[in-house]
Amino acid sequence: MGPHQRPIVIGGGDRDLFRPSPVFLGVVALFVTGGVMAWQGYGNVGFDVFLFVVAGWIVSLSLHEYAHALIAYRAGDVQVAAKGYLTLNPLRYAHPFLSIVLPVIFVLLGGIGLPGGAVWVDHHAIRNRVLDSLISLAGPATNLLFAAILAVPFWIGVDVGAHPGFWAGVAALGFLQLTAGILNLLPVPGLDGGNALRPWLRGDVARMFDLFAPFGLLLLFALLFEPRIRAAFFGLVSVISEALGLPERLYGAGLDLMRFWT
Repeated sequence: MGPHQRPIVIGGGDRDLFRPSPVFLGVVALFVTGGVMAWQGYGNVGFDVFLFVVAGWIVSLSLHEYAHALIAYRAGDVQVAAKGYLTLNPLRYAHPFLSIVLPVIFVLLGGIGLPGGAVWVDHHAIRNRVLDSLISLAGPATNLLFAAILAVPFWIGVDVGAHPGFWAGVAALGFLQLTAGILNLLPVPGLDGGNALRPWLRGDVARMFDLFAPFGLLLLFALLFEPRIRAAFFGLVSVISEALGLPERLYGAGLDLMRFWT
């Protein structure tokens, strides 16, 4: 914590800084509603899975950014609370288009959990470089934890035939969490993996990193369009998803189902 910063005391009106926002609770309600509809096979199952997966994806994006903000708050940047980052409001994070809209579009078109924008952290307020790196790693760790939780039913041998649309949606959401976690851990400037390395860089290397950081998503696109890199990436995802117990045929079916307009 910097010498001119005072901790925010939670009490009275300050509780609003940490209370989950109505926007987030609304998205959670849509997530649950989509899950119930997919479970029951209500109406168009593809639309049910679409609502379930997309709402679940936005929930996970909010948790991803919240994890960054929470570790930053604990590490010394108390201003993340005043900025609304600890309310889980998806509209509060960095840039709504980069953090929410673009990743959702990529989920629908490409079936990849695209990293979104991150919360703004005052790195000068962070107590040490280890904590600074942990702030960046907290987001993808949340995605990977979410993926592991979603894989648990398949580990224990749930009967996916009883509610095939629902379980296909669960598998698809788990797959997206896995791709997001892996992509975010790549040591690319501007992504979480690269930002975790930034506190340890000095001199010309640090200046070069900062020069390329604003173009991190463009660098990621360029990497994924290279056939060999793309094949290696999805090969790695396939190996890890199999180890987690996420059935490839099932998450593939979920991604197909959610594109109900086709």
